[in-house]
Amino acid sequence: MPPLPNDSLLLRVLACGVCHTELDIIEGRTPPPKLPVIPGHEVVGSVEEIGKNTAGYTIGDQVGVGWIFRSSGGAHENLSPEFCATGRDADGGYAEYMSVPAAYVVPIPASLTATEAAPLLCAGAIGYRALQLCNLDDGDRLGLMGFGASGRLTLQAARYLYPHSEVDVFARDEADQEDAIGMGATWAGGVDERPPSPCQTIIDTTPAWTPVLHALKHLAPGGRLVINAIRKEDGDRAFLGGLDYTEHLWMEKEVKTVANITHHDISQFIPIAAAADIRPSVEVLPLKRANDALCHLKRGGNRNAFVLLPA
Repeated sequence: MPPLPNDSLLLRVLACGVCHTELDIIEGRTPPPKLPVIPGHEVVGSVEEIGKNTAGYTIGDQVGVGWIFRSSGGAHENLSPEFCATGRDADGGYAEYMSVPAAYVVPIPASLTATEAAPLLCAGAIGYRALQLCNLDDGDRLGLMGFGASGRLTLQAARYLYPHSEVDVFARDEADQEDAIGMGATWAGGVDERPPSPCQTIIDTTPAWTPVLHALKHLAPGGRLVINAIRKEDGDRAFLGGLDYTEHLWMEKEVKTVANITHHDISQFIPIAAAADIRPSVEVLPLKRANDALCHLKRGGNRNAFVLLPA
């Protein structure tokens, strides 16, 4: 094993979540700058070794690592050319050990287990960032387009942060729609169904283009669509040919994209998740079954977040 950089921590990986962005990396939509690279950016680990210039940590501390591995450290570090992604630009958590700059880890509260905390580090925290980009006032109507692992965590966060806002969920699967109502959504229906009232903001967490046009139709005048995806797949790109200015864009509607995530987002969200009892529904697999988890994710329809455990 190479020497540990002075500003870094060596972690023994306890758990690593599986994210759709791993498919974007593998399938070339956001390719790594070099190969080989170890994927995985929803990492919970135990501190095993501490770099010489690193303070504030002790051996055995439980910490988390998200999509951001290192960057400029500024308010817009997610947009910086210095942004380096865990599991794409640097080796990630599909491993037994990994090293990471100490400035980009977050403490994991004792109330969260490693398997609970892992999906919160990306699916949860990026949903929190999307909520911040909504410019939502408590009481504004919110829509969630797609109801996978990130959508489920975003719904829980929205119910806690905006208790007076009605939340609509757009999902293809009727079982997902039923789950959404059970988790506190006001209304749930298909992606092409109209909600009871137009939404002030809709967060799209799908990998497809079709939901984007449907979401724009469901927005109130002056509303905002926040697209929470690193990349979109090409299978239904032709659907964009149906874009109609009057129906989809007029009346000062906005489109905002989520670009990466900051350390600030993760460090803010983890204590919120612990305080609000936000918990993902997880399916645990051994690390050697990482390919099985990715294939299941590719096929879609997963209500649980996959979490890998080293042997």
